[in-house]
Amino acid sequence: RYRPDWASLDARPLPAWFDRAKVGVFVHWGVFAVPAWGSEWFWWHWRGERRPEYERFVRSRFPPGTAYADFAPRFTGRDFEPRQWARLFQRAGARYVVLTAKHHEGFTNWGSPVSWNWNSLDTGPHRDVVGELGEALRESNIRYGLYHSLLEWFNPLYLADKESGFKTQNFVLKKTMPELYDLVTKYKPDLIWSDGDWEAPESYWNSTSFLAWLYNDSPVKDIVVVNDRWCNNCSCHHGGYYNCADKYKPGTLPTHKWEMCSSIDKLSWGYRSNMNIAELMDEAHIIEELVQTVSFGGNYLLNVGPTKEGVIVPIFQERLMALGRWLETNGEAIYESKPWRLQMENSTVTVWYTSKGPVVYAIFLIWPQDNVLELTSPAPSPATQVTMLGFTGPLKWEYSLGKGMLITLPYMLPTPLPPQCGWTVKLEGVK
Repeated sequence: RYRPDWASLDARPLPAWFDRAKVGVFVHWGVFAVPAWGSEWFWWHWRGERRPEYERFVRSRFPPGTAYADFAPRFTGRDFEPRQWARLFQRAGARYVVLTAKHHEGFTNWGSPVSWNWNSLDTGPHRDVVGELGEALRESNIRYGLYHSLLEWFNPLYLADKESGFKTQNFVLKKTMPELYDLVTKYKPDLIWSDGDWEAPESYWNSTSFLAWLYNDSPVKDIVVVNDRWCNNCSCHHGGYYNCADKYKPGTLPTHKWEMCSSIDKLSWGYRSNMNIAELMDEAHIIEELVQTVSFGGNYLLNVGPTKEGVIVPIFQERLMALGRWLETNGEAIYESKPWRLQMENSTVTVWYTSKGPVVYAIFLIWPQDNVLELTSPAPSPATQVTMLGFTGPLKWEYSLGKGMLITLPYMLPTPLPPQCGWTVKLEGVK
């Protein structure tokens, strides 16, 4: 049995499904989708920091005296179709989905018994968002993760505990922990994506006691995966897999399983009604991040923010479906892969490597000018075979003068359209 201390908890092996999955979709949805401006930190920038541009925004769009709580009834979720979401995420190639069950604003997307009138059953959509999406995802065979913020910016119990230098724990005992236990027993998530940990130590949050229960006695004890945001110095040190920081990119191969979370909207995780195309990641950028992450042994979690009505806007759908199309062809080099002995080589064309057993995959993001791909790292033998994912038949190759190999790629017809982003050659019989 696991003890409630990091030495014991950190020794728990990570359930295998997570490393195999590689690709997930993150969904930031809450009351912040009503102002839909700035970011999901709207309430903090407006009321915590009192930024003048937020004051102006509310004054110009909402009746005088509007409080953040007044946004909740407008968070209607009227067009929320969980099965449509699940179908979209499946088409995106996602093997798991993480939904914000509760962000730092404290609004819960399920009928939390300790969040009276500030939850999706009592107000807003009047629906159990967490439960409905979970059901739809499980029908589609997609793993279900729940994001949960430990802190709540303006909860009076939290503010009082903070005032005491976190010597009192009223907020943790009456709000945060009851909610975590409720989420796990009610919805049996495959993953808990913790956040909001940074202000207080483990002794305040009781994280290790919760994790010991989660791993020993909870209904998901054998399959559940957690991240590393459980107290103010946990990140990159303790927990399950590591997030380290938002949009984290290691320069070398980490020794510990990790995940990179990224957002299609480069400026926000929640929906913004005023975003423009230059602020969004394009398909090439998304695929480059995915390939780089997986070759370094990470998982890639790509975020969308739905509107207050529950619509994932067409531009986000388009990006997700482009990722899915790419994975249909190249997924063999991504899903269930392992890092190779070398992650990348910087020749004329950047090449990223993954592997499965003896098979090596070289993924290149720019098509070489002369249709010849030079790989300096793999050591070929006369028995080496080269194919390209999505293309039938073997490819010709020869030994390179220096070291490595020269691969003649299939002839690509000139086309006015921009070519797809990234191709994979499969190498068998190389070292």
